[in-house]
Formats: sequence, structure tokens, C-alpha cells
Amino acid sequence: MTVEEFRDLVALWHLGERSDGDVVLAACDLVVAGIDGPGVSALAGVSLRRPWDEIQPLLGDALLELGLDHHEHNSNEGKALGLRLMARRTLAGELSARELAAWVHDRFGHGLPAAEELARLDDEYDILEYDDRATTDVDEQVMAEVRRITS
Repeated sequence: MTVEEFRDLVALWHLGERSDGDVVLAACDLVVAGIDGPGVSALAGVSLRRPWDEIQPLLGDALLELGLDHHEHNSNEGKALGLRLMARRTLAGELSARELAAWVHDRFGHGLPAAEELARLDDEYDILEYDDRATTDVDEQVMAEVRRITS
């Protein structure tokens, strides 16, 4: 486990795609990898029986120790971390522009300010059959937004 992998796992946790136990186990992996300050070690020591009871106060210290930003669970800022992760995956070719826009629209609707433009562009894909633009035109707009999000 690397710090970047841990950052990505926490981003997915903010989206509800990873569990509290996954965060604890990832902290254990960091300790095994030799990335083991007091905050990370305390997080790795959380009981898997009821991780939610202990994870909240410890995660912030672990993230700070790793030089990562901490946000309240399920906050717009935390969700924006997940959005940046998915945007990086799109730049890496793991998702198409269309898949990212559809994921954003499905996940957040028009309710996450950081994702509003991508949700709007998903609507644009839906109306392409009624106007004369090509899919590549919308793809280019999505990728411009992806580059903005990841910069």
C-alpha cells in the first residue's frame, strides 16, 4: 500500500464505495509497508467489529500525518476527492469521457457543485441524437473538465 493508494481508498470511502473496515485494513497495509507514524498506527489498531465508532476521530490524524487532506465523511469536499479520483482514472484511459459523465450524473445528479459541469455534459450526450453535434464534441468538453478537475 502506498500513500496514493490510501488516498484513493479514502476517496472511495467518502463515496460509500469502500467500508470503514477497508480503511482500517488499508492503514494496516501502510504499517506493514513501513509507513507507520502514530496516527496511522492508531488507525490500524481500530477494531474491525465496530470500526465506525473509532475511525472518525483517528482518520484525520492519520491523513494529516500522511500529508493528505481530511474532510468529514460524506461531505461535498470528501465527495470531490472521489470525483478527482474518477477524473484521474479517465485521464489514464480506465473510463471513457461518456462513462465518467454518466457516473457523475448517476452518483451526484446536479447536486455536487464540483461535478455540475460533468452532469450537464451527460445531459448533452442524451440529446445528441436531436442535434448535429458529434459525440467527440462532447467528449472533448468532458476531457477539458477532467483536466480542470485534476489540475
